[in-house]
Amino acid sequence: MKKLAFLLALLMLFALALPVLAEEAPQSVPELTEPLDYSDGANWAYYREGEGKPADLFIVCPTVDTRSYANSVDLNEKLKGNFVSALDAEKGIYADSCRLYSPYYRQMSINAYTFGDEDFAKAEKNAFLDVSAAFRYYLDNENDGRPIVLAGFSQGAQMCIELLKEFFGDTAEGRALNKKLVAVYAIGWRITDEDIKAYPQIVPAKGESDTGSVICYECEDGTVTGSIIIPEGVKTHSINPLNWKTDGTPADKSLNKGALFSEEQGVIPGFCGAQIDEARGSITVPDVSREDFPKVLDVFPDGCFHLYDNMFFYTNLKENVALRVNAYLEAQQQAQGAGWRWIAAAAAAVIVIGAAAAYAVNKNRKRA
Repeated sequence: MKKLAFLLALLMLFALALPVLAEEAPQSVPELTEPLDYSDGANWAYYREGEGKPADLFIVCPTVDTRSYANSVDLNEKLKGNFVSALDAEKGIYADSCRLYSPYYRQMSINAYTFGDEDFAKAEKNAFLDVSAAFRYYLDNENDGRPIVLAGFSQGAQMCIELLKEFFGDTAEGRALNKKLVAVYAIGWRITDEDIKAYPQIVPAKGESDTGSVICYECEDGTVTGSIIIPEGVKTHSINPLNWKTDGTPADKSLNKGALFSEEQGVIPGFCGAQIDEARGSITVPDVSREDFPKVLDVFPDGCFHLYDNMFFYTNLKENVALRVNAYLEAQQQAQGAGWRWIAAAAAAVIVIGAAAAYAVNKNRKRA
């Protein structure tokens, strides 16, 4: 196990080039005013990948920029390669059920998460400028009424929550989009009571198959009191990806259908259990240690398992995506069937009323 974690740490260190290699920082966060051109295929990591699947996935890449000061203003080929590598690590969770779309975007660098509130908000706005434009392009040119799954890990999850806020509110378009929404997998981020009060379209998942809801959690070892994902004093809504409960009911590792850390090693059933910490809302993972699964990045505290959020529960997540897509499709079929039954009943009623009226007219004529 220690060898596995060491290899994972080395992979992250060398593939993503940690902040010790960061470029000299400018004095302020740049203000981006124009989004990337998403009619250009070069600005998509995935585009219409996986034809024939019943739903569409719009997935946003996590943070892979560890060199820029605030945002990835230089989206060079090496950085794009890091985007694809990170997305490919999540891809298998969704690819059996969904056609894939994922934009390159001028994301926040890891350094931006150390900023104060004002500069952080500027960097976040820069990143979302692109993500929002990409989603708009997808809606206008690709969706064509298909069911939608939103997904992202870490910064990608953060951007998905922002998409919910901007596009899925109480407007004509927002209500129409909510009817298409299968689920939002916002893993490795947070949703708070304040978020839900301000944006009622953010609906935390309550079980394993509810649709239109947000699947959210963050993994820790039980000793963490605050992180950039769940700050100290903040409580997030979570759902346990093993027993699909939202309270502190423990889920034994026997419910874990398979962790996945590499294709070469393959799936590891029964890898770990999970339990929601009802004070923070984080997921406590009792069967792994911080020594075997180190934080890797200094922006995280010891005992934070953020980098492994998808890996620990990979197979359960994959099966859950398929379950929610199928639940959505079945509900749509039932609704359509009910609609046709109503139309048929209304048509039959019209026929009966018409026949009765004709009978009455004929009877009156005979009397006359």
